[in-house]
Amino acid sequence: MDNIYIEYNFTITPKEPATEILIAELGEVGFESFVENEHGVTAYIQKSEWNSSILEDIFVLNSDEFSIEYNQHEVEQTNWNSEWEKNFTPIQVDDLVSIRAPFHENPNLKYDIVIEPKMSFGTGHHETTHMMVQHLLKLDLTNKKTLDMGSGTGILAIFAEMKGANPIDAIDIDNWCYENSLENIERNNCNKIDVFEGDASLLINKKYDVIIANINRNILLMDMKVYTDCLNEKGILLLSGFYEEDMPIIDAEVSKYNLKLETFIQRNNWVALKYNKE
Repeated sequence: MDNIYIEYNFTITPKEPATEILIAELGEVGFESFVENEHGVTAYIQKSEWNSSILEDIFVLNSDEFSIEYNQHEVEQTNWNSEWEKNFTPIQVDDLVSIRAPFHENPNLKYDIVIEPKMSFGTGHHETTHMMVQHLLKLDLTNKKTLDMGSGTGILAIFAEMKGANPIDAIDIDNWCYENSLENIERNNCNKIDVFEGDASLLINKKYDVIIANINRNILLMDMKVYTDCLNEKGILLLSGFYEEDMPIIDAEVSKYNLKLETFIQRNNWVALKYNKE
């Protein structure tokens, strides 16, 4: 039986920082997936976890600083793919990486990633995923033990394997992302990736050469010490999921743990940072 989800469409003015605050608060009461858009954000929660008063303790909805309107309706998991297929177009990154659906023609670039999401984040269209692919393109990942934290569709773990990483862990707290990652890993004939459903508590006593974390700012700040503790000497930490104006607070936190910012990529006010552990 397919899961039934409740979809909320939030229209937010001004969009930032209210959207980020709203996503953080919704996550605390059980919302699992979020898709940002030009007007605000769409959020999903399983119907079994939902109740009619679930938004009562979302403080940002009552803030005088922002105007937030919303509507809600039920959506079935199976409806997502058909809607996505209508709107998803293949993309290319730096003329080297194609990211497409199974029904798109293969453009025969150096790397070809086939992704079919359910409710999962990470089709390559969002700026943060696109920039993370750009960072990974420049790295020698041969036999590097790699973590994709907040893996979504599994796209970055899949690309890491294509670049030679081995072994790879992909972790996401969302059950749909977990299931979807397994499907996409099989679809891309990957065999070096282990997928786990959970959060940073799964990282106890783990060590990696490369950590990829494309998550929202608040989660990154909360879990940064865990990530850096897991990183081997001379390891690489790639971070995204936040805006250019968030760079100082992110950098201040990372710098506490003997990591140095080497470079960053910016795309439409989103940034992706590369740190080296000294």
